Amino acid sequence: MHGRADGRLRQQVDSLRQQFLQQDGLPFADVLSTAGLEGALREVPSRWKDRIFTPLVTLGVFLAQVLNADRSCRAAVARLIAHRASQGLEPCSSETGAYCQARGRLPERFFAAVARLVGRNLDAQVDRQWLWKGRRVCLFDGSTVSMPDTEENRREYPLTYNQVPGTNFAPARIGAIISLSCGAILDLGICRYAGKGQGEVSLLRRLWDVLRPGDVLLGDRLMSGWVGMHLLKQRGVDTVSRLSAHRRADFRKGKRLGKDDHLVVWRKPSSIRSVDRETYNALPESFTVREVRVRVEQPGFRTRSIVVVTTILDPDQASKEELASLYRARWNNETCQADCTSSDRWCSTPGGGYDQRRRAA
Repeated sequence: MHGRADGRLRQQVDSLRQQFLQQDGLPFADVLSTAGLEGALREVPSRWKDRIFTPLVTLGVFLAQVLNADRSCRAAVARLIAHRASQGLEPCSSETGAYCQARGRLPERFFAAVARLVGRNLDAQVDRQWLWKGRRVCLFDGSTVSMPDTEENRREYPLTYNQVPGTNFAPARIGAIISLSCGAILDLGICRYAGKGQGEVSLLRRLWDVLRPGDVLLGDRLMSGWVGMHLLKQRGVDTVSRLSAHRRADFRKGKRLGKDDHLVVWRKPSSIRSVDRETYNALPESFTVREVRVRVEQPGFRTRSIVVVTTILDPDQASKEELASLYRARWNNETCQADCTSSDRWCSTPGGGYDQRRRAA
């Protein structure tokens, strides 16, 4: 029985790659390997049955749905019927209930595993000319989504202290590390909205093993914390972010590298809640960072000048203008997240009606 099930699984994987993912010239077949899809399928908690809407078929229908101009469930099922007819298979019902139920049974881990698989394979094929000064740049940012107020959602993602059951949606925090060169997700995570260890920086620490020595991590103000910048530098990863609102840059101090460009020593904070006492004592008393002030003169931007902080200390490796241009690319992360989590996109995806709560960087 096990051998026959494995054979059916492999046939479905091949069908998914060849039929659903190669349509209209999409490149997914090159990055969705059979082994990778089988690994993603292991994230489904219960064993799948040999029925029409298996996890892999459901994934294929879902991908075709969100990539098509008509994203309705009815059109998605109609495309599946046409596909089965072309393969000489018995057509399934045109009702959408079975598809929607199958989609709802797929756990977050399954979609996350597929996203990682695609993203990492795409990133591995990036042309070196797309890199920034020969280095891979990764973006990190977080956002929040709200879900239907069900008992299961509240148990997994509890309401915050000021939310009343029955009148509020269950919130969750999401975060992703994205390749700047190809725009694909390298790793992503989801956690509760509030509570100890549930913030964006904590979420980043769960994901940053995907970063390699030599990478540059591009983030918002939350990424300019003393501990995070230092720990990433220890891993060989440089950071570029906007200076935190809790700090003030004084360009009269430090080692001057040019106009509004200097090196400054940051002292270790007297207390750090994100690490234990033993880890705190092992941290150095200070480390050096670089601060540059740049003016934003593009119409539509509220801020007239910003301070970018980085652990790239050598101006020969990156000039002030190059750092400013790189930080400007971070806004792609904001717009991509808005596209992926906006209500008009989520209305036709699992858990339709998600509501994204964007915050200012």
